Amino acid sequence: MKRTVMVSLLAATLFIPAAAVAQGVPGGIEKGSREGERAAGPIGGIVGGAVGGVVGGVNGVLGIDQRPRFHNYVVERHHPSYAYDRELRVGVDLPGDGISYYDVPPEYGVHEYRYTVVNGRTVLVDPRTHRVVEIID
Repeated sequence: MKRTVMVSLLAATLFIPAAAVAQGVPGGIEKGSREGERAAGPIGGIVGGAVGGVVGGVNGVLGIDQRPRFHNYVVERHHPSYAYDRELRVGVDLPGDGISYYDVPPEYGVHEYRYTVVNGRTVLVDPRTHRVVEIID
């Protein structure tokens, strides 16, 4: 049993971080768990979920490598900036009216979120709640 746990931990540590890149915490957990279980069984799924969540949280929804390219994409579109009179941070719920939300192009792999520009900053938003999930600097 101890050997199985060690093999599972090693497999998850080696294979999961790459699977979780650019997925954010929720996507990292889901994908890490799935890949860990595939690589090392149920224990690998548990470890993979934890590792995937950490890696996803560090990278954010958009991977670190994608941020500058996505920021440039948005700047080139010249979208109007919404003036938000409170502190802009992850977790803030933006209004549903008076602000435009745009689809993220498929090449960024972020299908569940939309983006907008608030106070001159690009933000990713959950389209159901209008909650800011990532600020792209």
